[in-house]
Amino acid sequence: MEDELNLQPDDGDELYEHFRFIADKGQQLLRVDKFLVARLEKSSRNRVQQAADAGCILVNGKPVKSNYRVKPLDVVTVVMDRPRYELEIIPEDIPLDIVYEDEHLLVVNKPAGLVVHPGHGNYHGTLVNALAWHFKDNPDYDVSDPRMGLVHRIDKDTSGLLVVAKTPDAKTHLGKQFFDKTTKREYVAVVWGRPNPPEGRIEGNIGRSLKDRLQMAVFPEGDQGKHAVTHYFTIEPLGYVTAVKCVLETGRTHQIRVHMKHIGHPLFNDARYGGDQMLRGNTSSKYKKFVENCFSICPRQALHARTLGFVHPATGEEMFFSAPIPPDMVAMMEKWRNYTGADDI
Repeated sequence: MEDELNLQPDDGDELYEHFRFIADKGQQLLRVDKFLVARLEKSSRNRVQQAADAGCILVNGKPVKSNYRVKPLDVVTVVMDRPRYELEIIPEDIPLDIVYEDEHLLVVNKPAGLVVHPGHGNYHGTLVNALAWHFKDNPDYDVSDPRMGLVHRIDKDTSGLLVVAKTPDAKTHLGKQFFDKTTKREYVAVVWGRPNPPEGRIEGNIGRSLKDRLQMAVFPEGDQGKHAVTHYFTIEPLGYVTAVKCVLETGRTHQIRVHMKHIGHPLFNDARYGGDQMLRGNTSSKYKKFVENCFSICPRQALHARTLGFVHPATGEEMFFSAPIPPDMVAMMEKWRNYTGADDI
């Protein structure tokens, strides 16, 4: 069994169970790091401790430190930032927009529509399949080895920058930066309406919706879900929609999409959160056709991970990357900019 304990929670907070052990009735009190080292092949105590520090070791569903003492009938689980790969990863010649690459890492600009990880019925045509092709002649890179690879995720229909670790040390170092929230990331979105005030701070726990398990929702502070904070800044009003910059203080699943909906400004054409409806504007047939044309020009939620900054895991150098807003969002924004009724809000 591979050493699978070098992963850190990622940009989104969804984690996947990879291992589960139930302590015997006669279990003597034993540190959880020792408990797991005895049960996971090729996993060192240091790796287990790193996983615990990153919140990847749970006992009875709650994260514990490596000095937690396992008791009889405790349920010990190891969670990771990606689902288990059920099938062999097949290299596929899918074009990659590589922004930067060296012997330690790779930064890629993911297009909208590309699934990041295989799973949930998407076993081909993913970014991981593309990486398998890119690294097919690199004997040191194993696409199935969770000690390397993608350090964080963005949604299928979100475009933008992702960093890939090419070595276990790089993944450990970069993963800790994401876990400690020291990376620098900005997103550009187009939302319905004009946020008022034009810039602000959105705070509200985010958790799985009780009405629709495919959605996340905002819950009252301290009720359920996980603490989440998003900062937004108006870039440009565009008639009935607005281009905004979003900076994440935390990284929860669908955070920008959920928080902007929470304040009454869903992302443009975000089908999961109602942004694919005509939420602002007049009732004329001309305007309705115009909006439908905008939906067809940008047929996904208008969200782009534009910037990414981190400390290089080997050199200690501050790295900063920027990816231009993709053509579908640019064209849609330009159409709104030129719309003759843009000033008639």
